[in-house]
Amino acid sequence: MNAHLEALAPTLVWQHFRTLCNTPRPSGHEAALVAKLEAWADGLGLAHDRDAFGNLRIRKPASPGCEAAPGIILQGHLDMVAQANAGQAHDFTRDPIRTVVKEGWLHAEGTTLGADNGMGVAAILAVLEDPELTHGPLEALFTLEEETSMGGALNLAEQWLEGSLLLNLDSEDRGQVYIGCAGGADVVVDAQLPGAALQPDEQVISLSLTGLKGGHSGMDIDKPLGNANRLLVRVLWALEAFDARLVNYQGGTLRNAIPREAFAQVALPADDVEAALATVETLARTLKAELGSGDPGLVLTATQAAPAEAEPLTRDASAMLLAALHAAPCGVERMSADVPGVVETSNNLGVLSVEQGRFHLCALVRSLHDSAAMAMAGRFQALFGLMGARVKVENGYPGWAPNPESPLLATFNTRHAALMGHAPEVKVIHAGLECGILGSKYPHLDMISFGPLIRGAHSPDERVEIASVAEFWAMLRDLIETLARQTADSASRQV
Repeated sequence: MNAHLEALAPTLVWQHFRTLCNTPRPSGHEAALVAKLEAWADGLGLAHDRDAFGNLRIRKPASPGCEAAPGIILQGHLDMVAQANAGQAHDFTRDPIRTVVKEGWLHAEGTTLGADNGMGVAAILAVLEDPELTHGPLEALFTLEEETSMGGALNLAEQWLEGSLLLNLDSEDRGQVYIGCAGGADVVVDAQLPGAALQPDEQVISLSLTGLKGGHSGMDIDKPLGNANRLLVRVLWALEAFDARLVNYQGGTLRNAIPREAFAQVALPADDVEAALATVETLARTLKAELGSGDPGLVLTATQAAPAEAEPLTRDASAMLLAALHAAPCGVERMSADVPGVVETSNNLGVLSVEQGRFHLCALVRSLHDSAAMAMAGRFQALFGLMGARVKVENGYPGWAPNPESPLLATFNTRHAALMGHAPEVKVIHAGLECGILGSKYPHLDMISFGPLIRGAHSPDERVEIASVAEFWAMLRDLIETLARQTADSASRQV
């Protein structure tokens, strides 16, 4: 499968990316890939071990004469986001990712591609295999469950890693280097809400909101994209005028992906069905006009349906829930005052469901300030606490405070200018790179993050620019060799 990838350059990187595409690896299902990488390391005679959580480390000794160079940790996560277009039959735990080249970009066929963070992982494996690369001591750190909980980084063994420099290869813009990122936490809300039987004079209608682009809930949160949960809740709120009662709801599948689709059923007086359908039709035009060219594919429909098996919520419970959801924070809360153009604090209404009266919400709050992320989580606790829901804040992870004076950054900037002909943009990202967590466990680390050009991460529109992979690979090799030479040159001057 995906044999055409091996015709792309640099060959070594794409060969490893083919392996990743052919090995299912959604979050929580990385075991087969870990076993495959361990067998591969054995074949190369490379030492490897795992920590108690299962994170994998592969080590490669320094090239002769470079033993005194600073140890470099090459870091990426093995899991990928599992998202498929509606109607796309794909089992992410069993099926390979099917890739296709279009106009200089690599895409997947109707699913996420896994370039996040597969390209970084492939590059790390290529570094370990490259027989011509001159380098100091190398450690490849492959973490687990980054996309769902940051579990691998949060549970990473302390006093395990030996290097002093860390190259995180999980960024997605060419010509940029990241030196800071947002922290965040999951807000999980659950409640059992009362229901009441469908009345003889009530009719059920089904609502479907599809066609949105979706995207990464950090890097894309400031883009003019629709959030399917936010929009369908707005439609349901409008139907409150007809005494509609929510029957069921399903929207979004991942807390770190902007939801592309949402579906619901409501019960309302049969006499009001025609007016309710007309209201939805009007809202479809309104929402489409509001989204404009930023997210033009919205399709909102409402149709009469057979009586639902589940009881609708009581009128009061439905109204209370929809009021809370309509009032809940969503999107950009505040832009940074210190880093122009960067989101400071945001929230994504990622996963929302109502089934048999069981209400569940998982939102992801992010901020460059840990205190602001917790304050946002506290707003959810206050809001949904008013309706008696259970609200938990979990999987919290710290942000990564930027260090503009980093020696590693200075070296990267110099080599990028020499290799690419221009200095890189130094950036702070509104996304949850693992660097913040790793830095909290290993505070001595000097860290940067960079990668190839990836767009549409966390959605079936995910794609990677092929030419940027070659640039990324050249930059990575050059940086590793430069760091090894710096020590060797310094030693020769002392002699």
